[in-house]
Amino acid sequence: MQIIDITSKHITLDEKSKKYAHKKAMKLIDYIPRHARKSAAAEVKIVKNEARGGDKIECEIILNLPGKRLVAKESRDGVMAGIDGAEAKMRGQIRRYKVERQSGGGRAGGIMAALKKSLRRRK
Repeated sequence: MQIIDITSKHITLDEKSKKYAHKKAMKLIDYIPRHARKSAAAEVKIVKNEARGGDKIECEIILNLPGKRLVAKESRDGVMAGIDGAEAKMRGQIRRYKVERQSGGGRAGGIMAALKKSLRRRK
């Protein structure tokens, strides 16, 4: 992975939080397909929202891969909890990205399989 950019808005991050975000972003390399690792770039944005229910920390991880841009957002009470939630969502998106790339499309079986399934008679 080439670039890991960590930015914050309306909150100052201490060194511990920055290292934690960097570590979690680097851990995503294990889930990225090998062909995409050289050109992948990650960005972590952390924003403090003072909304209705109180202070919430919104964490957003943006991962630029060949042919796709993956975005995972999570809003929690703490910085590290938000980073953990966004990282978990990003792992799921990477998993779906890999399936799409391996099958050559988004849908397993294709459109014709879905059409045949819908036209079958029910017993």
